[in-house]
Amino acid sequence: MKHLDITVTGKVQGVFFRKSTKAVADQLGVRGFVRNEANGDVFIAAEADDAILDMFMDWCNDGPEDAKVTSVTTNEGEVKNYRNFEVVKK
Repeated sequence: MKHLDITVTGKVQGVFFRKSTKAVADQLGVRGFVRNEANGDVFIAAEADDAILDMFMDWCNDGPEDAKVTSVTTNEGEVKNYRNFEVVKK
């Protein structure tokens, strides 16, 4: 099990990025959360095995149909043992 903090930049708000991220996370078995940031980015905390996180990251680099992802940065962190994947609304 590995924990990644993921920041996605570009046209990623107002394009159902959070909802789509949850659908993909649920399908793959990724746990954590996704939220919009005040600066227009999307932040994702994701936990899963390496192979699953690789597939999840591939999706994050594209996002949903109307998104225009310009960059994705990741930092490995301490596993927090999330129970599921949630959309956080501020």
